[in-house]
Amino acid sequence: MMGADLSTGQRVARARRRIGWDQAQLAAAVDRSVSWVSKVETGRLPLDRMSILGQLAEVLGVEVIELTGQPYRHETSELDSGHASIPGLRLALQQATMPGGAALIATTELPTLPDLVSRVAAAEQLRQDAKFTALGDVLPQILRDLIVLCDAVTGDDVGQAEALMLRASHMARVSSNLLGHHDLGWSAVQRELVAAERAESPVLQAAARWDLCGVWLHEGELNAARDMARRALDDLEPHMAAGDEPVRALWGAMHLRAAVAWSRLWHRAEAESHLAEARQVATGLPDDGNVFQTQFNAVNTEIHSVEVSLELGHPRDVSSRAELVDVMRIASGERQSHFWVCTAAGHMMNRKAAPAAEAILRADSIAPQHVRNRPVARNLVDDLRSTDRHARTEEIRRLAAHMKLG
Repeated sequence: MMGADLSTGQRVARARRRIGWDQAQLAAAVDRSVSWVSKVETGRLPLDRMSILGQLAEVLGVEVIELTGQPYRHETSELDSGHASIPGLRLALQQATMPGGAALIATTELPTLPDLVSRVAAAEQLRQDAKFTALGDVLPQILRDLIVLCDAVTGDDVGQAEALMLRASHMARVSSNLLGHHDLGWSAVQRELVAAERAESPVLQAAARWDLCGVWLHEGELNAARDMARRALDDLEPHMAAGDEPVRALWGAMHLRAAVAWSRLWHRAEAESHLAEARQVATGLPDDGNVFQTQFNAVNTEIHSVEVSLELGHPRDVSSRAELVDVMRIASGERQSHFWVCTAAGHMMNRKAAPAAEAILRADSIAPQHVRNRPVARNLVDDLRSTDRHARTEEIRRLAAHMKLG
């Protein structure tokens, strides 16, 4: 059986055998029972939390993507979610991060700031709508034009151009991590850090560090993500007194990164403490806040509270917190979809297949390109198709077929 055809559990078993362990040794390493390991490897127990996937990857000495099997390819260009743009995106990021990259880009007309302001904003809307195929169609050229522009501008325009480069690189990071190309995610965030340095902006530095935490969370580097969030918060604190909205929003967003990192490390007190800090800041910011694509606002803070409870392994808290989230108030299909995936995982942990099926199908109806590329969502669908404890069997099986599961 080829690696692309293996289930997540089978990939765990393959990695275990490679290092010469039996199931008892793996069970001891993750403080679980042999029965638990057996159920994971045979697919009878879904791996529905990134914290579990990260722990398994760490003790087995592999990257998370070896266990998830990313990147996933799909049958249609629409659902392929931007995979076709990866070669162009890779080249653009290589040119963006190498010395003298602008000289390698052929151009007949210098891009302008107003034009790129408009194009970056339009691309950001595609990113929030989780339309990654459409985003992939435009993002490589935006990056190339920004490389040329950043090389040419002077004076006050440097800060504006580098801020646009940071925003475009963030979209490249999100797309790359979603699709399983984590090396590109790292290249993108490197360019963000350079943009912040060139602009000499503590706000841009915070935005880049927030995204760096995102890269490390995707890679399962939880201690690194936690420590970066802590350092970024320390560096932002002196700027909080001025009360600027972008600083306060990034302060809150960084607390949410820290909360997720701590929850995946299974440290409830720290995770809840950071959530409380984020809630306090969110109350004084706009309901539709989206500084540097962080979607930091009151609704997203509560979406994070659902995710934190899920990662901590507290399904009842997932359900009770989810009931309080007015998710339609957030103008982001990606965030809405993420909420429904977390809710579905919580229902499955509570052995409630019917509401889990409803939730995962709702997530897919909102942002299919997001859902069908998420390992946790795919594991949930794989588990749901094997049970008849819900009335959405045919829809779940069709979704599993679209995901090419089994």
